[in-house]
Amino acid sequence: MKFTRFLLLLALPLYFISCKPLQKIPNYLENVNDSTGKGVVKVVELKIQKNDLLSIQIFSLSTQPDKADILFNQPTLGAAGGAPGYLVDNNGNIEHHRLGVIHAEGLTKQQLADEVKKRLKEPVEVLADPTVLVRFMNLKVTVLGMVGQEGPISVPGEKLNIFEAVGLAGGINDFGKKNTVKVIRETDGQREVGLLDLTSQKVFESPYYNLVQNDLVIVEATSQKQTEQQQTKIMQKITFAFTIVTAVAALSNIFIRN
Repeated sequence: MKFTRFLLLLALPLYFISCKPLQKIPNYLENVNDSTGKGVVKVVELKIQKNDLLSIQIFSLSTQPDKADILFNQPTLGAAGGAPGYLVDNNGNIEHHRLGVIHAEGLTKQQLADEVKKRLKEPVEVLADPTVLVRFMNLKVTVLGMVGQEGPISVPGEKLNIFEAVGLAGGINDFGKKNTVKVIRETDGQREVGLLDLTSQKVFESPYYNLVQNDLVIVEATSQKQTEQQQTKIMQKITFAFTIVTAVAALSNIFIRN
C-alpha cells in the first residue's frame, strides 16, 4: 500500500507537466482583408552576384559567315555539373569566349546585355544588329527551421516572394514563428538581416518580401515548442527514475518473500 502511494506521488509531476495551456497559432495575413491588402506590386530586378551562372545568348540578322551569331554562342563550362554558362568569379567578372572579360557583379540582366551589345558594336562592329538575352541558371534560396522540408529551393521564373518560398518548403509548422521570419542577405559584401511578419499586411512593404538569389530564410521555433522540448526532457528523466524505482521495489519484494 505504501509503495502504491509512492508511485502515485511520482505520477503527479507527469500529470501536471502534461497539462499545458494551448496557445493560439497565428495565421498568415490574418489582419488582411480584401481592401487593406491592396497596393502596388513591386517587381524586384535581380542583380548579378558572385558565383551566379549566367546564360548569354546572342542573335543577329547578319548572313555573313564571318559575322554569324553562332560564333558568339559557343558555351563555356560552368560549375553546375559541367552545364554550359558563364560563371561570375570571385572578382565579379565573367570571361566570354569571344569578347573577353566583362565585369558583371552588381549589374542587372539588362545592364549586362547592354554591355555585351556595346562590345559587339564598339570600337568595331563585329556583329550586325545584335540582340542579347541574359538568364540566370542557378537561382536558389535556402529555407531552414520550423518548416515542412528544410533545404535549398530553386527559384522558378527568376522571381520568388517569401510566401512562395515558405510554400515550396512545405509551409511553417505549428511550432514555427510566423511573425518573426528572418531573411539573411548579402549585398555588396555586407551581410544584413531582415524580419518579416507573415501575419501582417505590412509584409508587402518590406524590402525582404521579394527574395533574391542566395537569400537564407530562417523560421524559428515558438516558445511553446521550446517549452515542450524542455517538458519532454523532464518527463524522460522522471520516467527513467520511475522505472528504476519500480524495478528496485520489485526486486525488494522478491528478496523479502525469499
